Amino acid sequence: MTDRKPTRHSGVSRRDVIRGIGIAGGVALAGGLPSSIAGARVAAQGEATLTVWDNWTRDVDSKVIDTLDGEFEKAHAGVKVDRLAKSFDDLKATAKLSLSSSDGPDLAQINQGLSDMGAMVKAGVLHDLGPYAKKYGWLEKLSPGIVARNSFTADGATFGEGNLYGLPVTAEIVGVFYNREKLAGIGASVPKTFAELEAMLDKLKAAGEIPLAMGNLEGTAAIHAYSEIENLYVDQTYLDNFVYGRNNVSFATPENEKAAAKLKEWVDKDYFTPDFSGIGYDDSVQAFKDGQGALMLTGSWISGLLSADGGAEAFGFFLTPPETAGAPKLSVGGTSMAYAIRDDSEDADVAAAYADQMLSKRATELWMGAQLVPIQVDPAGVKQGTLYADLVTAWNHLNETNTVGHYIDWATPTFYDTITAALQELMAGQVKPDAFVKEVQADYGAYLSKKGGA
Repeated sequence: MTDRKPTRHSGVSRRDVIRGIGIAGGVALAGGLPSSIAGARVAAQGEATLTVWDNWTRDVDSKVIDTLDGEFEKAHAGVKVDRLAKSFDDLKATAKLSLSSSDGPDLAQINQGLSDMGAMVKAGVLHDLGPYAKKYGWLEKLSPGIVARNSFTADGATFGEGNLYGLPVTAEIVGVFYNREKLAGIGASVPKTFAELEAMLDKLKAAGEIPLAMGNLEGTAAIHAYSEIENLYVDQTYLDNFVYGRNNVSFATPENEKAAAKLKEWVDKDYFTPDFSGIGYDDSVQAFKDGQGALMLTGSWISGLLSADGGAEAFGFFLTPPETAGAPKLSVGGTSMAYAIRDDSEDADVAAAYADQMLSKRATELWMGAQLVPIQVDPAGVKQGTLYADLVTAWNHLNETNTVGHYIDWATPTFYDTITAALQELMAGQVKPDAFVKEVQADYGAYLSKKGGA
């Protein structure tokens, strides 16, 4: 989730030569399967161009993709890749329309949830990945919960079941990044309870530090902050029902109102970066890396940037702690945006082979080298005392305790816009917590009514 301008990554712009990739050659991909699925087509029709849109905009992430593309190309011949890296917001704004066009991308990373993937399934622009999942063994690599987050019924109406439409490749965990030196400066250690976390924020504020770095210009940072507080008060059953639209649950609950009041309290106590509403997310991440802020409540996708240039041991990470030490607590998490294939792509088989390489052992090695957590990660060999070790420990803990939460903006086709706008109003003091939950519930309730009458 960035606010950078789109960056094209193709051989022409980066090397003056478009690198060719093809599908014949029998290169071993994830699970040891050969990448010969579309060899006949390539041999018969000659060269083709595979257009790929992705969200790997940060340099450290993009280098992983460039390396994988280069190795893939060397092992195949006849197909060229034209890659375009786009920001989260740009993909949300352009992917559906572009995938509806015959000259749109063959493969694109799509945000899960009803507003994006669900809307595209409903529009009939995404390819059912079930046959490829069977061929490549993807269902053995993804947990049932992750499969559900990328599945819809064929009409796009029901989220969490039906056909597989997306293939995610890296884990995402939302929690608290911290500057080790700044915490040591106030004699603090990783908090075990939410009360201890708030005491730490007070102490940092008293010491003249920015307790929590934030840039909420795009609105996404506030979703994560609110959700992590909400997860103190709700359970997995409620979140599953809410996100998947089951059992007629409501957003206007005492628990959600309590979370809203706590978030506004944090604003009033000046825990966040001054003027955070006018600061872009990427700018806030860079400022945090540069020492402006002791903590940052955000997702693991920034770990590669923080770890670069000697940062691997300068920063740490912990999950937002529960109210009672040792008690289970949900954390916002899941996976990266998922690779999805345009339904009418003539190169769907090529696109599936390309996507499959992202789950290969080689890809896992590269993601780990870039300090990003792949979906399947072995903690053996991870250097302890580093940011990456903290992230791996957190991801494994969430899976072992079944406490991976949800991105609540997946809940309805319009929920992302509704929740970002409502949170901006809440944090600016324009609405009270009770009005906030009612405003959000109006969107959710309208969706449930329409869904029930469909």
